[in-house]
Amino acid sequence: MILSDFHIHTTYCDGKNSPEEIIHEALRRGMKRIGFSGHSYTPFDPEPCMSPEDESRYRDEIRRLKEKYAGKIEILCGIERDYYSDIDRGEYDYVIGSVHYVKTDAGYLSVDDTPEILAQLIHECDDDPYDMAGKYFALVADVVNKTGADIIGHFDLVTKFNEGGKFFDENNPRYIEASNNALDILLKTGKPFEINTGAVSKGYRKSPYPSRRILERIAANNGSVILSSDSHSNNTLMYMFTECEEIARSLGLRVVEL
Repeated sequence: MILSDFHIHTTYCDGKNSPEEIIHEALRRGMKRIGFSGHSYTPFDPEPCMSPEDESRYRDEIRRLKEKYAGKIEILCGIERDYYSDIDRGEYDYVIGSVHYVKTDAGYLSVDDTPEILAQLIHECDDDPYDMAGKYFALVADVVNKTGADIIGHFDLVTKFNEGGKFFDENNPRYIEASNNALDILLKTGKPFEINTGAVSKGYRKSPYPSRRILERIAANNGSVILSSDSHSNNTLMYMFTECEEIARSLGLRVVEL
């Protein structure tokens, strides 16, 4: 049974609880290891992320908590680095590399903020959702190289608002080709892919990222996965991890931890 979770957001960015509140809940649940992963600074969209000043205070706070709770739980200080962020990699225990935006003539448009912004992004891509998906996955293919990631974050985040095929058909050959091309490049890095339950806990999806088709391709190529709640509150730590372990086991996937 996995008793660790390394994708957790706090009040230092867009989370609802302080790091110490989350640690209290982790101890209550019997967790052995926990990793915080605040959003790195994106100057074009500062609201959901940590400012450079906040990042410094965040690191100091996690260091303080590491010492305070030593012997009770292992605490890691990580960061979720967006493709368009710049950070000092050496300041953190680990990096989750993620793509949240696609750059267009209208600016940096998010794939996971609101359905309306995703619709605008598709419009900026000549009203072609598969062109949009191709641009997104081209960035994802480069995310380890660009961010120095130890973990590949929510590989197919572009599907967050696509439950029931609302914006595009995930079985369309163009979508499959774009996602497979990115996947095959990232598999060569040896980095684990998240099985990420964040959109399920928020009610946007019925199943975690990535899709079963993508998980099957990871398994077929001897890739590995890591379970991530992408938690933004202390009541979603290790969300659906039992079910995710069962999914991984059924596919023969290797589940790793940091």
